[in-house]
Amino acid sequence: MSEIWLIIFRIVFILIFVLALIPVLVLLERKVSAFIQDRPGPNRAHIAGIRLGGLVQALADALKLAIKEDFTPAAIRSKTLFTIAPMVLFLMSTLTLAVIPFSEYFTIDGVKYLMQAIPFDGGLLWYLGFASLSIYGIMLAGWSSNNKYSLLGSLRAASGAISYEIPLGLAVVSMILTYNSINLNDFVVAQQGSIFGLPAWGIFLQPLAAIIFIVCAFAETNRAPFDLAEGESEIVAGYHLEYSAMSFAMFFMAEYIAMTAMCALVVTIFFGGYSLPYLSQADLVANYDIVLLCIAGITTIFGVVFAYWVSKNNITRYRVAKDYRKRENKLYYALTFAIVAAVDIICLYFYNGTLGGFGAEVVATAVNLMVFAVKTFIMLLVFIWVRWTLPRFRYDQIQRLGWEKLMPLAILNIIITALVVVYGN
Repeated sequence: MSEIWLIIFRIVFILIFVLALIPVLVLLERKVSAFIQDRPGPNRAHIAGIRLGGLVQALADALKLAIKEDFTPAAIRSKTLFTIAPMVLFLMSTLTLAVIPFSEYFTIDGVKYLMQAIPFDGGLLWYLGFASLSIYGIMLAGWSSNNKYSLLGSLRAASGAISYEIPLGLAVVSMILTYNSINLNDFVVAQQGSIFGLPAWGIFLQPLAAIIFIVCAFAETNRAPFDLAEGESEIVAGYHLEYSAMSFAMFFMAEYIAMTAMCALVVTIFFGGYSLPYLSQADLVANYDIVLLCIAGITTIFGVVFAYWVSKNNITRYRVAKDYRKRENKLYYALTFAIVAAVDIICLYFYNGTLGGFGAEVVATAVNLMVFAVKTFIMLLVFIWVRWTLPRFRYDQIQRLGWEKLMPLAILNIIITALVVVYGN
């Protein structure tokens, strides 16, 4: 029975993590762009005066797309291919995230279980395979739309993704040589030590591979400055030009899911994954009482800072008849106090040593989940920040960077890595 619940937990965690993160990423995208362009961003939509910092706007957009008529043009080449194209892209993007480890092995009755939605030892090959298959969704959408702009957008997006898959794969080869494994969890475990006083993260062991991989990650997810498919001045909106309602929403969600999966992979390979610097799973289990105190302290500090930020920013600087912000702030204060109090009470209750080995492992797993989520969220913020900072590159510049710059550097890095591994032991 415990094994069944563990299987359900692994699948549900990934699904909730992805689907719940999409509206947050939409809000974050709008807020970051507004901050860079000196605008307030979405802050008008509300439910009974509750705006949730603009999150209600994202929920309203999702509801609009869900109930809107899904219009299919009459001039498309194939209705079947036109219909399944967004499904292919959405499914492939979701499956790539299924093999990202979000915690250390969990032990039940002496048996270790891999903490992935789909437990597969060759997780890196799984990811690269399904990430490559997602290109079929883009190509099917562009071709079946029977629109020259859609076709041109799909060709440019596919050519960019295929071109950058090669240096990305070569960067991965150097990391495979470094860690001597294709199991993503082995990558994380190998990064739990230290080197020259620094965490033994992949970015310190292989800085060139990290740079190549992260640059290629932007191109693989069709994010600016590599968004070849969305050059508005040239090809309007790209391969999803003829789509509307939920079909368009699936393309939209697939982009954010692919970005989340890529950020999770970058974190797993180069930034220690779910683990804390210098600490292993055994350290967390052996010192779970200290871990509980740290969780309570960090939660309390975060709650105080959040309440202070709300009191300073979520206010009205002019006189209005009905100021909903005051009532909204009271709700935020109450929820923050309730969450902080609940976490502190639970942590202090189990601090007295009543937890056994199983409970200590649950605490360590919870810490791993939080660390994984925070690292991934920070990397997502970097993706969004880069999009609204750098201008879009020209098509020839993108191809030249991939083939003439990153490719030779990736090959050189493999040669150097192989020499170090073979002769430097």
